[in-house]
Amino acid sequence: MSYRSARATATATVTATVTAKTLKTTSKSTLRLMNGVFAVNKPSGRSSANLISELQELFTKSEVFADDLKAMKDKMAYDLGQDKKWKNKWKKKVDAAKVKIGHGGTLDPLASGVLVVGVGLGTKKLQYYLAECQKTYETKALLGISTTTGDSEGEIITQNEIDFVTPEIVKLAAEKFVGDIKQTPPIFSALKVNGKPLYEYARQGLPLPKEIKVRDVKVNSIEVIEKDLLTRDHEFKKLESKLDENGVPLEHALKNNPTLNDSALYFSTQYKENNKLDTDEHIKPRLLPDGEELPEKLPLIHFVSDVSSGTYIRSLISDIGRAMGSSAYMVELIRCKQSEWELGKNVFNMEDFEKSEKIWGPVLRKVLENGGENIDIAKEMAQSEASHVETADQKEAADKKETADQEEDSEQVSAKKRTIDEVEQ
Repeated sequence: MSYRSARATATATVTATVTAKTLKTTSKSTLRLMNGVFAVNKPSGRSSANLISELQELFTKSEVFADDLKAMKDKMAYDLGQDKKWKNKWKKKVDAAKVKIGHGGTLDPLASGVLVVGVGLGTKKLQYYLAECQKTYETKALLGISTTTGDSEGEIITQNEIDFVTPEIVKLAAEKFVGDIKQTPPIFSALKVNGKPLYEYARQGLPLPKEIKVRDVKVNSIEVIEKDLLTRDHEFKKLESKLDENGVPLEHALKNNPTLNDSALYFSTQYKENNKLDTDEHIKPRLLPDGEELPEKLPLIHFVSDVSSGTYIRSLISDIGRAMGSSAYMVELIRCKQSEWELGKNVFNMEDFEKSEKIWGPVLRKVLENGGENIDIAKEMAQSEASHVETADQKEAADKKETADQEEDSEQVSAKKRTIDEVEQ
């Protein structure tokens, strides 16, 4: 097909469904219906990208987003059909289009909690969540081991003494990081150097072309949870070293790159001012002597921190461990709150989207239109489900009545026919 024919076909297709004038109107009305931001509780063990992909597939196939998707495809067909470079390829591109979706800040697979999601024009609002808003995290970590990732998914770098650590030492170490601090992001992160994510350098054993840039972040508060402070009665297993065929611990994979232990230890400006310190204290972690082994159950620290965007909790945990003179690695992370979105309040669970779209659809629409400030998701979902059940019951009752009426009419017709037959006989 020639370009002229392709263009004519595209124009004819679009004209049959929506004119340029109608398109303009549609973009202002229909597309507005399902645009906005909401939040979902990401389960531990799943990547943020995987979850977003699942929601995108669900929304693209749903009737809830059907009008928005059609309007988007109509506009794409109109635009691409007039673009010479697309020629005969525009239809395939349009047919493959999906609901536009993105998230406002990655959570590691290990982590769970609030994942802010933008759909349609709502994706333009995600930059605020990525760069400006406050976040609250609940964190658990074990003492005595530092790892390449800063959490339980990495390899062991060092093993350190733990018996000297007291509750007072933990609280003092945490206090040193409350306020404005400098922080070195972990090499296992999505930050890019020369267009390549840091974690790719780490996984491939390639040396970084330049140092990881230290960033300024703010820790508004760190609340140490005292009820289980330094407890060894927990469900977390101690991380073990990887062994070679002779049972000798293997060296970790970051020998060509800096680890979290190699970064400078920065205390908050406020802590240094309050304690009249000109420089950061130099603290040398106590390495576990050769021949000694850490116990099977390591002491746990548990805290809730409120931080600015850009703060890496894994780096914060590592720094707190070093500030004690020991080490620490994260075993659990929950993002409890991000800006106005808070677990147990206005955040969807993934299980909500396993229900009928006639249940979650009206609730999602309400959140996208009005925001999450004054909405109780659990309550709204329960009401929507009850309404759906009631409607289904009413429909079933109406269907039964209609069937009964039809049967009654049929019986009356049959009775009348029998009467006629009897008279004729």
